[in-house]
Amino acid sequence: MPASKITTRLFWLAEAILLVGAIATAVLTSRAEDWQPLQLVVLLMALALGGQRLSITLRGQQITTAFIALVLAMTLLGPAPAALFGIAAMVWASTTRRLPPAAWLNNLATFAIFPVVGGLLVRVLVGTLIGNVHHPDAGEITDGVTFALVVFAVFMLMNVLNFVLIAIDNRVLEGRRLSSQMRDVLVPILPGQIAAGGLTAILAVAYATLGFPVLLCAVLVILIFQYLAMALLRSEDRADQLEARSMHLASLQLGVLTTLVETLALRDRVTARHAAAVARYARALAQEAGCSEAEQDLVHTAGLLHDIGKFALPDRILGAEILSDEDWALIRRHPQDGATLVGRLDGYGPVADAILYHHEHIDGSGYPAGLIGNEIPLPSRILAICSAYDTMTSRDSYRSTKTPQDAIAELRRMAGRQFDGELVNTFVAMLERNGPAKLALGEEADFEAELAFERRARAIAQPTAR
Repeated sequence: MPASKITTRLFWLAEAILLVGAIATAVLTSRAEDWQPLQLVVLLMALALGGQRLSITLRGQQITTAFIALVLAMTLLGPAPAALFGIAAMVWASTTRRLPPAAWLNNLATFAIFPVVGGLLVRVLVGTLIGNVHHPDAGEITDGVTFALVVFAVFMLMNVLNFVLIAIDNRVLEGRRLSSQMRDVLVPILPGQIAAGGLTAILAVAYATLGFPVLLCAVLVILIFQYLAMALLRSEDRADQLEARSMHLASLQLGVLTTLVETLALRDRVTARHAAAVARYARALAQEAGCSEAEQDLVHTAGLLHDIGKFALPDRILGAEILSDEDWALIRRHPQDGATLVGRLDGYGPVADAILYHHEHIDGSGYPAGLIGNEIPLPSRILAICSAYDTMTSRDSYRSTKTPQDAIAELRRMAGRQFDGELVNTFVAMLERNGPAKLALGEEADFEAELAFERRARAIAQPTAR
């Protein structure tokens, strides 16, 4: 939990003292050569400000090249220029982001302390490991490998120090545990920081051995790369947000369909069971016929929703044993009504087509369009066979129940007239191989399991792989 007001004020006082101490240390340790050459000072200042300007925060993490500029300043100039660049970058960031005074104080203290510490550490390490090198200009560094290791080590250590300073502020003011911050913030960015540390070491060695022009070109390339990466990351972030909204919309759409079918099932108990049975038969037949996974999903969905047009039928028709010509005329409208309803939902166009034509006959005697042969979509031809078989064999059908053998004989008799003959042969072979009971769903079909709500909504929201 956040600290008390007294603790918070004491912490702010400590940060202010550290900020003043860091600035004083930078001034006292500053040397004239730290500010030379002027072109390097200007370049690194521009990189620190420009990197901060091009920063982007995604999922709570800030991506910027300003840290690279600060470590280069510690390494190639000294603690005073590095602290100046850090403070300038934080003034820029705090102003543009309109941060509260407490955040200003933490940013300024943090970006004054670690550049001073890092700059002094570089002086000690370079002087100890490489020799009396006051300024790592071109030609002065003879041991490039050792120098690169020094730069890399300082980069990683200052990353940790930067994290610790910010994490302590979060712990005191917001009550966030240090262990959770380390797990959620530090650990995920370590691979990227290791790569950035290696890049910083290469840039420092390039300047110390090849001179300013090489560093200038490299910095320009880095800024261009960060700008492009920033645009890409923002685009991906917007895509993630759009995907989440699409997922929500798809869930709402499918929820509407689910509610309609379940409401219909309350009016007519056989509807949900029949829909689930047809969906399972249809997926199995589509797989047997060599359809793709996407086509199997389409047929399965169409099976679940193929009778949704019956929602508009009056209660006297649903479950009636004797139907008048007028009743049959209304029933014949259910493919069109169902296709119209389903077709209004994004991503359901092919499903609507499958529903619309699932009562068409191969010889053209079906409805509503009188299509012939392969004019009938494949999903519709699959649904026609599966729906007819379940209707003939289920005990809750309004027709006389047939045995699986009699139903198979009826399918074969109507093959080439009402049903696709090749698909009938495939369906019969599948039943004879597996046994009709293996695919049967029993009296109480699990409509919810067949619907697979979450997976189906995600598939609609993401129709193609990115």
